[in-house]
Amino acid sequence: MRTILDLSHFVIREFGGYSQPCMNDLDGLRQSMSERQSESTSANETTSVKTPRLGRVRDWVLGGGLLAALVLAVHYSVGWGPLLAPWRALSPWLLAWLFLLTALSYGLRAVRIQDYFRPRFAGSFLVVLRLSVFHNTANNLLPMRAGEMVFPWLMRRYFGHGFLDAAAALLWIRLLDLHFLALVALLILDLNRPSWLWWAAAALWCAGLSALAFVSGMGRSRWLAGAGRARAMARRICAAVPRDPWVIARVYLWTILIWCLKLAAFTSVLAFFLPLDLGRLLAGVLGAELSSVLPFHGIAGTGSYELATVAALMPFGVDPERALVGAVNLHLFLLGTTLILGALAYALPSRERPPVIRASGEG
Repeated sequence: MRTILDLSHFVIREFGGYSQPCMNDLDGLRQSMSERQSESTSANETTSVKTPRLGRVRDWVLGGGLLAALVLAVHYSVGWGPLLAPWRALSPWLLAWLFLLTALSYGLRAVRIQDYFRPRFAGSFLVVLRLSVFHNTANNLLPMRAGEMVFPWLMRRYFGHGFLDAAAALLWIRLLDLHFLALVALLILDLNRPSWLWWAAAALWCAGLSALAFVSGMGRSRWLAGAGRARAMARRICAAVPRDPWVIARVYLWTILIWCLKLAAFTSVLAFFLPLDLGRLLAGVLGAELSSVLPFHGIAGTGSYELATVAALMPFGVDPERALVGAVNLHLFLLGTTLILGALAYALPSRERPPVIRASGEG
């Protein structure tokens, strides 16, 4: 627990050095939009911002409660000794290989970000990699997905990118993640109950991805023209989509590779502690990854991560106690990888640029 809190502190230190609170910046942005009635980035976004709000006190209290509940549940059901004992039999070479696969998925996340915003970040891959690793580290450690705030703040700090524009781009990237995970869910269903219907559904789901090519142009449609906060926000979100369909295709390809590497590593870890067929292993890992969409999320995901994993495995006939053993050990692998990569990211170069007004969503 101390290690997690110590590394969480690096997030706060990384974002220090600004002079005004976040809400002042957002209030000024709203006022500027209403006065100018324009979809351009507000001039107030050029003001500096202080440390991002990394979760409310209530979130930390709830997260601490989930952590305590998990510790007690393991202690009185399985026992921490028997739960951790299998790690002694895990080959160091296999562990290093699975760590490498996970690290590669982190690296490809940086490639995806750079490609999404190309050519704006050309020649800045190591800085983007630092940003991406810090974002994922914060996401894995902070409660209630407060770590998502890290992405727009670092985009602003390192590249002078508008905070709300970066948040809108992250929204689309997350939708691409969810789109691919839905395909994985269809694969799980087909592995357990083979049917051509799952393949037909997957084909239709993939065809729906082409709608993104038209979203960017929707920001200039007459339906979203005019004043109003809702319209201005809708225009900003639409503008965050790359205008070039090939950029969207490449970003989705990176998304596929990212998740294939991560799923390969995580299903291998889960299989070591919970020997199951591929379909059920994928179901457990998918449930763990989707734990972030739950209305509650523990500190470093503790409690909620395990609950989602067990809940995903139980419909497939997996004993809850065995599922808990696999879930906790999988989560320990995730946290260990997160802490190591987060620490290594400090060695990557960083730079800070004064915020500038930039148009978003260009291919």
